[in-house]
Amino acid sequence: MSEMIRNRYDFTLIFDVRDGNPNGDPDAGNLPRIDPETGHGLVTDVCLKRKVRNYVQLTKKEQQDFDIYIKEKAVLIRAHEEAYNAIGAGNLLKGNDKKRKGGDKVGEARQWMCKKFYDVRTFGAVMSLGINCGQVRGPVQMTFGRSVDPVVTLEHSITRMAVATEAEAEKQQGDNRTMGRKNTIPYGVYVAHGFVSAYLANQTGFNEDDLNLFWDSLCNMFEHDRSAARGLMSTQKLVIFRHDSELGNAPAHELFKRVKVTRKDTNKSPRSFDDYSFAVDREGLPSGVSIITRP
Repeated sequence: MSEMIRNRYDFTLIFDVRDGNPNGDPDAGNLPRIDPETGHGLVTDVCLKRKVRNYVQLTKKEQQDFDIYIKEKAVLIRAHEEAYNAIGAGNLLKGNDKKRKGGDKVGEARQWMCKKFYDVRTFGAVMSLGINCGQVRGPVQMTFGRSVDPVVTLEHSITRMAVATEAEAEKQQGDNRTMGRKNTIPYGVYVAHGFVSAYLANQTGFNEDDLNLFWDSLCNMFEHDRSAARGLMSTQKLVIFRHDSELGNAPAHELFKRVKVTRKDTNKSPRSFDDYSFAVDREGLPSGVSIITRP
């Protein structure tokens, strides 16, 4: 059995995108997310967690204790019913109105959900709607990814050499062309931050094996998330600050300042990670804090 986590961790994730849309905004016609005041690109924490979930689901193939709660086409209430049946409390769900049922078995159902679903014990979940499995505050939290420099959004006209219906074909007299739009940014380097709480990890059962899987996910999640819309996305660096204690030995924001990603030539538009310099300041590191850099 894997050991429980005894240390606090903070981390910085650096990734980039070339000729792609890293995270479309549904409120803006799926354009790349942008901070309207600064022009910097944004990638939500929800987007990054989705890629972690997909990586775990792909590599573990829904193995015991590594299933995913929030996945495509899931009906969440079914998992809640499974939890109560598994702990021998299925009788509490009888009747037509199952809303907010659970009684004094909510705690057991919550523990079962944490054990079965990797993303519940990692990121947490609100499972009190409908059949009540409680709420879980996840030990792993992440911020938005924000680009180092302002990004430019480009709109491309694209042509499909086919039409969808016979009526369209007749209207075009056999030309059969369909016009469309595609939005990308030429290039951007994004920085996101994250935190791992040992105290919350011990509450959800998030252990050292789970943590190592999470680090692997951050390093490899883009390799299995390719699409025409996202272009070339890659994890460039993962900087992990390991504290010797559960409470931590230094404020996270002070540690994050030690990671520097700067453009080498400010007069040149960047088009690859080679156009940036990357450095981690290890001088005068607070006592009880060590740095791990991946990949």
